Amino acid sequence: MKAILTDVTRCIGCELCVEKCKEINKLGDDMPWRWQSRDGLSASRWTSVITRPGSHYVRKHCQHCLYPACVAACPVGALKKTPEGPVIYDVSVCIGCRYCMNACPFGIPKYDWNQAAPSIQKCNLCYPRILQEKKPGCVEVCPTKATIFGEREEMIAEANRRIRQNPDKYIHKVWGKEVVGGTSVLYISGIDLSFLGWKKNLGNQPLPRYTWNILTKMPSVFLGIGGLMAGVYWLYERKNKIQTEKAQSTGYKQDQEDDGNQTS
Repeated sequence: MKAILTDVTRCIGCELCVEKCKEINKLGDDMPWRWQSRDGLSASRWTSVITRPGSHYVRKHCQHCLYPACVAACPVGALKKTPEGPVIYDVSVCIGCRYCMNACPFGIPKYDWNQAAPSIQKCNLCYPRILQEKKPGCVEVCPTKATIFGEREEMIAEANRRIRQNPDKYIHKVWGKEVVGGTSVLYISGIDLSFLGWKKNLGNQPLPRYTWNILTKMPSVFLGIGGLMAGVYWLYERKNKIQTEKAQSTGYKQDQEDDGNQTS
């Protein structure tokens, strides 16, 4: 399984990764919505660079959890975890329910309010490029190699190697190694990264099991809505049937009267 390792100490905030992401995924211009999140992410910006005090720059995008809560929460299977590492989604399947937005511990999926039929949008880790054995675009353009890409175990080993070689430079932690079951996006840093969503109470247990505790209550809701919609549909069809029969009856009577007039 592949993973990205971001070394925050090497990021210079150039945002070439943001530009490359937009270019590859054809995301267009940013929309200045009032409710735009402070982290800079939106339906048209899948990665952002957050400036922290002391000239520290931290890139934020989907963490591609090993056991993604968003996938467990999606009632139609629009999201899925791939063997290669990325969590991808099928926009054509998405029904816009936004369960994934509520389930994600990092607040990543964003709603595309600019579409007539809104859906969620998020980083897909350049999955099509990975299938072609290419690096994600953000990795490819990084001038300082602040973000590197490879097998997950190799990225973890590299992270630990850098921390051992420069113990005063880094907090002795690999973000994403174990939290919520682990992620395919890893960080090492000289500053605390809790503001990205790495809350202390997340724990190391995969979140989908908690998600399913909630979703087990959803079938009754769907059945209730389904029953209501079925009732509405039945009434609609019954009304159409009555109107059709009435029209046909009226037409039949009119034809009889016309025939009678012609005979006389």
